Amino acid sequence: MHENSPVAVIGAGPIGLAAAAQLLERGLDPIIFEAGPTAAAAIGQWRHVRLFSPWRFNLDAAAVRLLESNGWETPRLTALPYGGELIDEYLAPLAATPEIASRLHTDARVLAVTRQGMDKTHVRHRDATPFIVRVEQSAGEVLDYAVSAVIDASGTWSARNPLGTSGLPAIGEDHAAGKISSPLPDVVGRDRAAFAGRRVLVVGAGHSAANTLISLTELAKQEPDTRILWAVRGASPDKVYGGGDADGLPARGQLGARLRRLVDSGQVELHTGFGISTLEDSAGGVTVASGDGRTLVTDVVVPCTGFRPDLTMHRELRLNLDPAVEAPTELGPLIDPEFHSCGTVPAHGAKVLAHPEKDFYIVGVKSYGRAPTFLLATGYEQVRSVAAALAGDYVSAGAVHLELPETGVCSAGSGTSCDVPAAAVPSVGEPDGCCATQQPVLVGIPTGLTHGRSSENQSPYDAGTS
Repeated sequence: MHENSPVAVIGAGPIGLAAAAQLLERGLDPIIFEAGPTAAAAIGQWRHVRLFSPWRFNLDAAAVRLLESNGWETPRLTALPYGGELIDEYLAPLAATPEIASRLHTDARVLAVTRQGMDKTHVRHRDATPFIVRVEQSAGEVLDYAVSAVIDASGTWSARNPLGTSGLPAIGEDHAAGKISSPLPDVVGRDRAAFAGRRVLVVGAGHSAANTLISLTELAKQEPDTRILWAVRGASPDKVYGGGDADGLPARGQLGARLRRLVDSGQVELHTGFGISTLEDSAGGVTVASGDGRTLVTDVVVPCTGFRPDLTMHRELRLNLDPAVEAPTELGPLIDPEFHSCGTVPAHGAKVLAHPEKDFYIVGVKSYGRAPTFLLATGYEQVRSVAAALAGDYVSAGAVHLELPETGVCSAGSGTSCDVPAAAVPSVGEPDGCCATQQPVLVGIPTGLTHGRSSENQSPYDAGTS
């Protein structure tokens, strides 16, 4: 660490603010860059959605200590907060503490991270060279900040997966962008006018899709001309329907059962095996074609297709990424959604998150790459470990532990973080994935994992875990 140089934290969502709080407790000086106009700006896009995991799993310990030192009162820990409540009752007060507010830069979009005076091809003295974080301010001014380390907690909200198959945008998807909504629109509230009385196509087989479909049927009761279409790539929507009465999470079972009834009654028009190949925008609507030649005509497309990391800003850094999920190499096999759900991902910290670029870490949902199994509690343990490593406390950094909710019947591949979204329907708080409020379990990181960095950059982490 370069003495007297701050640690850059990219993103002021829950994980970024937790990282800042953890750094402050370690005596390090964070400087926080948030692209939005306020802290937690991305969560502000889904204020209407309820998280599935209760407050006790959504609070970072260091952040709570900082808040309490400023007179904050803890919310009821068993309650399930909406996104708006997470902001208003936790993240906004945290960002407003003097310790955070004095270090937080909003409307500050990070364009690139590199080493001072060298691109990624240079090796000599690289580890001892400060990072440069290039930031675009709201007025268009671009500034370079010299920092000692970088923690990227910028998330994936701005980089959704395309509608097309094979990981590529459908032909014509860019031209139809004006008819494609945000991934979690508030169809009965803020965004009502864009959906009322129109043909709406929801694409995706996760709980985001289920949440939106159920909300659309509520809208259709008031606006009978609203027509609801649902397209999934698979041969069956059973993954979304879930375990029904056998589901370990009753709310999730209720969500699936309700959606099944809506499909069976014809209120939701289901199209299975519908892999989108083209979109053609015209005055009469958007014609969406599948690979087998079927077509649907709609006015609005809701893309519930999940997210992926945007790594453009790190092009001049030396990263080591899993080729499948685009997470750090050591983390990839631990979170692969083909084998893991939220509750089976082991605790992990700085050692697993490390890259060949010393003192650079990607944390939070972005660290999971394309895997949809992330939990806020996982991210909080990540940044606790990273802050300890940056402070030179490798024993604490290596002793990772994590209390997670038990998941019960779980379907991976839901398309987004397991913490959100829950169904915004009366009396139901349901996840967009596989989180739970059942009995907590302790999980630990397996032993024998390699560090993931070149030998010259290895840190003396303690092997002990809990």
